[in-house]
Amino acid sequence: MVTEADGLTAAWLSEALGARVVDVVATPVGTGQIGTCYRLELTGEGVPSSVLVKLPAADQGSRDLLAGAYRGELTFYADIAPTVAVRVPVCHYAALTPDSGDFVLVMEDLAPARQGDQIGGCTVDQARDAVVNLAGLHGPRWCDPTLEDFDHLALTPTDQIDLLAELAGPTTELFVDGLGDLVSEEDRVTLREVAQVVGPWSYARSERYALVHGDYRLDNLMFHPDGGAVALDWQTLSLGLPARDLAYFVGTSLDPEVRRVHERDLVAAYHQALLGYGVSGHGLEECWDDYRFAMVQGPLVATFGCAYGTRSERGDRMFATMVARSCAAIRELGTLSLL
Repeated sequence: MVTEADGLTAAWLSEALGARVVDVVATPVGTGQIGTCYRLELTGEGVPSSVLVKLPAADQGSRDLLAGAYRGELTFYADIAPTVAVRVPVCHYAALTPDSGDFVLVMEDLAPARQGDQIGGCTVDQARDAVVNLAGLHGPRWCDPTLEDFDHLALTPTDQIDLLAELAGPTTELFVDGLGDLVSEEDRVTLREVAQVVGPWSYARSERYALVHGDYRLDNLMFHPDGGAVALDWQTLSLGLPARDLAYFVGTSLDPEVRRVHERDLVAAYHQALLGYGVSGHGLEECWDDYRFAMVQGPLVATFGCAYGTRSERGDRMFATMVARSCAAIRELGTLSLL
């Protein structure tokens, strides 16, 4: 087990990778808000030229608080990823200390793939790559009851949903007050309407479920220059209505004028990919209706993420952009009329 960068020695990596590492050069990656990440350039025999290593947060209090999320991500890479078809980084090594927040995850370095830009948005082709990749998460274990055998996965966790519903109103006000003029008056109205339906929305349509990433958005995706998307950050995995990921991605990634033109085609591409994984009894129109219904995921994740996360100038602009795009979709698609 290694939890600090100075433990990522050539000797430790040789054992973790099962090949001889001669030299290691480590460079920090990211902002380290919920953990630390390093790109390691390696020289040796039969080893990749570089890998990414995720470690827990440096602060012990944060590490203990996030222990469940860390365990969920390692469980995904070790036990769940091999059973689905979503493209994710190859996991070279993973270890976790039970009942603590200590972990280490050594993964494929995806360069020259580029990270998506949540504020800038993406092209329609990138959006299509992303939703087809998403079907690879949902389709292979669609309505699979054995998913609840994992301790951290439950279809309708009553205590969590009830707490979410109770906090939705106050959290919305924290978000609106904190971002001020970045949130339009029209979007404020929509956010408050969304907050009132979080409870019934969370319980609804549980007859269709699959693994749900929970934060499937551009900042958590990598795009290859020659096409294809790769999904990162599996700490928010849960069970739920699959279209939550679909609506969240499309609703927060495309400006409204682009989304209006292409969303039907994107939903159809996702649905066609589901059929390729053997999903049956779920027609295209039902998929479209679920997409409309699930658009609540956008403002729900954005308001909670902003209100209780570490604030930054880019973060504020990012959450405001996500809310503006998804609230426009909620109004145009008549999402709240479906509840």
